[in-house]
Amino acid sequence: MTPTVSTSVPNGAHLSPAALASGLRALEPRAAAVLVRRLVERRPSAECATWYGIPAESFQLLQLRAGVALSRGLGAPARLPASEDEETAWARMLDAALERDSAPLPVALVPVADTCRRLNATGPEVEAALADAARSDAESPKRRREDWLRRLAVLALLAITAWLYWTRPAEPTPRPERHMASPERR
Repeated sequence: MTPTVSTSVPNGAHLSPAALASGLRALEPRAAAVLVRRLVERRPSAECATWYGIPAESFQLLQLRAGVALSRGLGAPARLPASEDEETAWARMLDAALERDSAPLPVALVPVADTCRRLNATGPEVEAALADAARSDAESPKRRREDWLRRLAVLALLAITAWLYWTRPAEPTPRPERHMASPERR
C-alpha cells in the first residue's frame, strides 16, 4: 500500500470560480482590474497594454505582480521575484505561458501560472460571480446604511455652511474716500 500525500496548499488549477472571485475582490483595485481585463475578459496582452496606455512590457509586469498577489491571497506558494531581471523574465514567461500551455516556466512561477490559467479558463463563471457579489453588496443592509450616513453627512455640511453664511458678521461700511489737496494748491 502506497501512502497518500496530501497538501494543504491549494492547487491553482482546481480553484472554483467563487474562490477566484473572492480572491479578486480581496486584491487592491488596480491589480484586480488588470487580471479581470486580461484573463476574465480574455483579452490579448497587447490590447490590454494599449487600453492602459503603457508599453507591453510594463503591462506584463503589472500582470505578474497581480498574479502573484492573487496566488498568495488564495494560499498558493507563490513568491515574488528576487531581482528586477528575474521579474522582467518572469513577466515575459507568464505572458507566454498564458498564450500557450507549452511555454517553459521556472518552478517558482508554476503556482502563479496555474492560478492565472484557471482564472482564464473560468472567465465567464468568475465574471458572473463578481457581478453577483457586487449586486449583493449593493443590496446589503450595510451598504444601505452607509448610503444613508453619507447623505446625512452631506446634509450636515450643507446645514453648517448655510448657518455660517447667515450668521456671518455684517460687512463694515466702506470709509469715505478722502481727497487730499495737492501740494500745488496749498
